[in-house]
Amino acid sequence: MGLSIFVDGSGGTNGGYGFFVKETGESFYEKKPEITNNQAEYMAIISALKKFVDADDEIIIFSDSKNTVNQLNHEFAINNEQLRNLAREAWAIIGKFSNLTITWVPRKENLAGKMLGS
Repeated sequence: MGLSIFVDGSGGTNGGYGFFVKETGESFYEKKPEITNNQAEYMAIISALKKFVDADDEIIIFSDSKNTVNQLNHEFAINNEQLRNLAREAWAIIGKFSNLTITWVPRKENLAGKMLGS
C-alpha cells in the first residue's frame, strides 16, 4: 500500500507546519512562530520524511509550494542559505527512501492545508 502524505506550512507570527496522511488519517502539526513560508514548507516535508523514513511503502509527498518541490527535485536553484540548509537536511533523509516522490498539488487540493486551517 502506498501512502499519500500532504504537507503544508505557513510563516509569520502564527507560523507552523505539519502533514496529513490520506490513507490513515494520521496528522501532525507543530507551531513554529517567526519562520518564513518557505522555511515552513521545508519543515513540513522534513517532518514527514523523518516520520516515514523506515516505511517500506511507496511514499508520495504532496506540497502546494512549487518552489520547494522544484528545489528538492533539483529543478530550481536555492539562493537562500537557510533554505539550502533545510534542503540538505531533507536530501539526507530522501536518500534513505527507495520509493519516494515529491510532487506539487494545487492549493485547493492540498488536504493538509484544509486540516491546518490555512
